[in-house]
Amino acid sequence: MTGKQLEFDQRVTRLNKKHQKLSRGYRATMRSDGLVVMKPQRVRSAVPARVLLMCVVGFFGFKAFLLSHLGPSAYDTRVDALHQGTAVEQAGAWIMQADPVTAFFATQLNKVMF
Repeated sequence: MTGKQLEFDQRVTRLNKKHQKLSRGYRATMRSDGLVVMKPQRVRSAVPARVLLMCVVGFFGFKAFLLSHLGPSAYDTRVDALHQGTAVEQAGAWIMQADPVTAFFATQLNKVMF
């Protein structure tokens, strides 16, 4: 009897998982034998990966533009001033510090602009 109970529990678990997936959205498809089957739709992210990538590239571009426009010494002076501020300003200073990617883009931008 335990084998039958285990098989039943596995079936119930499988059906509960399928029900959870179908509760997030589904589409009806017809199989080749004419049976209509409900298939769960994939859950899409609220923010697409392309948008996140564009934000990161834009952020590095902004930092590179600032570094190129102000120059390394003035840029470092402003970041150091942020280090002396509140916790939020210190977090901003950590984010805005010149990194190798930003320095590379700034040199490339200097070649193009000046």
